[in-house]
Amino acid sequence: MSKIAAVTLLALKWCLFTALGSPNLWASAALTGLFESHADVGIVLHPGSLEYDPAKGTYTVSGSGENIWSTADAFHFVWKKVTGDVSLAADVSFLSKGGNEHRKAVLMIRQSLEADSAYADVALHGNGLTALQYRDEKGAATHEIQTQETQPNIAAPKRFRIEKRGNFVYLFLGNGSKEPQYSGASIRVPLQGTYYVGIGVCSHDKDVVEKAAFANVDLEVDLAPVAKTTLYSTLERVTIASTVRHVVYVAPERFEAPNWTHDGSSFLFNRNGSIYRLPVSGGEPALIDTGFANRCNNDHGISPDQTSLAISDQSQGDNQSIVYIVPIKGGVPRRITQKSPSYWHGWSPDGKTLAFVGQRNDEFDIYTIPVTGGEETRLTTAKGLDDGPEYSPDGKYIYFNSERTGHMQIWRMRADGSEQEQVTVDDWNNWFPHISPDGAWMVFLSYEPDVKGHPENQDVMLRIMTLGDGKVSDGKVSDKSTSVLAKLFGGQGTINVPSWSPDNKGVAFVSYALVPDEHAGKK
Repeated sequence: MSKIAAVTLLALKWCLFTALGSPNLWASAALTGLFESHADVGIVLHPGSLEYDPAKGTYTVSGSGENIWSTADAFHFVWKKVTGDVSLAADVSFLSKGGNEHRKAVLMIRQSLEADSAYADVALHGNGLTALQYRDEKGAATHEIQTQETQPNIAAPKRFRIEKRGNFVYLFLGNGSKEPQYSGASIRVPLQGTYYVGIGVCSHDKDVVEKAAFANVDLEVDLAPVAKTTLYSTLERVTIASTVRHVVYVAPERFEAPNWTHDGSSFLFNRNGSIYRLPVSGGEPALIDTGFANRCNNDHGISPDQTSLAISDQSQGDNQSIVYIVPIKGGVPRRITQKSPSYWHGWSPDGKTLAFVGQRNDEFDIYTIPVTGGEETRLTTAKGLDDGPEYSPDGKYIYFNSERTGHMQIWRMRADGSEQEQVTVDDWNNWFPHISPDGAWMVFLSYEPDVKGHPENQDVMLRIMTLGDGKVSDGKVSDKSTSVLAKLFGGQGTINVPSWSPDNKGVAFVSYALVPDEHAGKK
């Protein structure tokens, strides 16, 4: 049903209600507006309620409940059953000041009314925080992508839109007269068959009831397939301890591969062949002068003393990638590798050596070369692609990914190329190992088992492994554990190069989204 049809049906029901008195059929519609019903989800001590004002078109929702989080929820939900794709927008505000700073007013898409159901919502918190929250399967833990930093022109968004297209959910934010814009937050949450869409309130205090108002509610169901999408790139940082993701910068274009500066102040990334610097707090990126090198790819990184930047550029000669060094603040590139293609990936902790991938005689292998230039040294000779070399913080090892076994996995070797040992052994295709500054963790990118290479626009995971002393036994690191840090739409460009924060607490990466163009495909 389209938006126009839904509004027309609601008006008809209201007319019949006023004309016929109060038959139950029409009373229900008049009391719930665009929605069908409302109920408490999960365990609540105080029943919630809904007050609908048909003249103003406003919904006042009261809700108790301990939280919408973890593996089970407790809140009051006003809902409509739908199938297909859907969009829900509203102006949202709490009706009282104070209260728990984590109380939530939400626009939600939910598989069922069970407390542990899969869901996604846009949650306005009592302290003003805005986040896309989600549980991507029944009984799983809840995660969130915080969007505070995404739109500097919208300090405190009041209008929200959540949109489901296929298996993906997108969050849009707006304020005042501004039409909601894509926030940079999206996530894959497969919802099957009939599911629920609606509004809700959680007090985040089981002994308290909170109220929130939802105005200018716009519910569009049975959305037609989109005719056109726009690629958006989002620079995010994820906190290791909590797995909370934070949107820092979003733009309707492709950019890639953030480095986190060693002083913790900035990110560097490549876009349209150039390198840009962005404050960690967000804002607008600033171009770094790389001289003639105007076709920089996503293989770049910062020297240990933070005075220089290694870049891989394809603007010269046969237009194949060559490794150069430029001053960190910009300047004339100095050529390092004489042979091409060569792709930088690692800098030794003492600053004297670069590790890179070179294609020589149709084989991709790991090489090292002095930072002053000169002869390159080949470290791997096994058949199959070797890529992504990165030094451990103590300089003893180089971690890399290799498909020498027929399956892309993480390996490591001594810095001189000896003692090559497999680190990960699983069914995923694992790429680009990045070691934390303290040597305790390794983050890497995992593709589905059937994906070849490292293409863009794929469902991928960032996974994290404990390293400890890094001992390897029987082809597997001993006493190690691996967990999922983030699931996202990405791949090529997501985390090709070192991107740990200097305090070991977070990692920067780029996610991508194919966002439906505004008004495209609506009936």
